[in-house]
Amino acid sequence: MSAKPASCTKTISQDLRKRVVDYIEAGHSCRAAARHFKVSESFAIKLMVRWQTQGDIAPCPRARPPGSGKLAPYRGFLRAQVESQPDVTLAELTEVLKKKHGVDVHLSNVARCLSKMGLSYKKNSGRH
Repeated sequence: MSAKPASCTKTISQDLRKRVVDYIEAGHSCRAAARHFKVSESFAIKLMVRWQTQGDIAPCPRARPPGSGKLAPYRGFLRAQVESQPDVTLAELTEVLKKKHGVDVHLSNVARCLSKMGLSYKKNSGRH
């Protein structure tokens, strides 16, 4: 049996989680439950540990909540910078963030943040 790469993981349904827990509580081992339900052994073991310690089998959140992240508190600042100087570069924005707020971020993070705010930089001959 080949192992799946980590990038192919998916959330296992609540129904299957409940059946795995019930199967193990009926006297079967975690590894036997994993074979029976065709899930990984580590999933069955971790599920039972979570069930026994927390009484919960719901999946953990898989992503950051919207609006969170390193640049979330500085969105207003970034918007003001872009509106006051429309042809500002990403490199200049990262420098200003570092100097004024002590935030060290990559250009791509700033670009992604601006994109989410609906701001974009289009190259055209009129700007030169």
